[in-house]
Amino acid sequence: MDDEHGRWEAAERLALVLTEGGLQRMAARTLAMFLFTDLQSVTAGEIGERLAASAGAVSGAIKSLLAVGLIERLPAPGSRREHYRLREDAWATLFTSQNTAIQAMLDAAAAGIEVTRTGDPAHERLSRMRDFYEFLLAELPGLLHRWHQHQQSGQSAGQEERR
Repeated sequence: MDDEHGRWEAAERLALVLTEGGLQRMAARTLAMFLFTDLQSVTAGEIGERLAASAGAVSGAIKSLLAVGLIERLPAPGSRREHYRLREDAWATLFTSQNTAIQAMLDAAAAGIEVTRTGDPAHERLSRMRDFYEFLLAELPGLLHRWHQHQQSGQSAGQEERR
């Protein structure tokens, strides 16, 4: 198998993993394309061509990935088309944006605890849920700080051959 063919097969396998993890199929394929492309930026048309997808499907995927902070829109002087690229800090941004969802889960668990009796199975399950999300909210800032330190130290650069 040639390198180009192998690259895009690997991208499609990653897209399947992302889809199994809950990402919509077209957003997963688009994200995988951003990860595997050698281009600095791409247009929606280029995404559609690479993935053999309709303009509407690509537009929805782009909106989804922009909303969670994985990709960004770039100025493209001299071009009337919008250009996009994977954000350098995509994974930390995605993780940080989860704080709202984590807080919502914590709040829902706390509301459930208030309407259940101590000792009831539901009360115990909701208490464990609340405790887990409280733990996550407390730990995330330190984890992200350590990640940024790790990146700045150069420890993550050039380690792509980890096998």
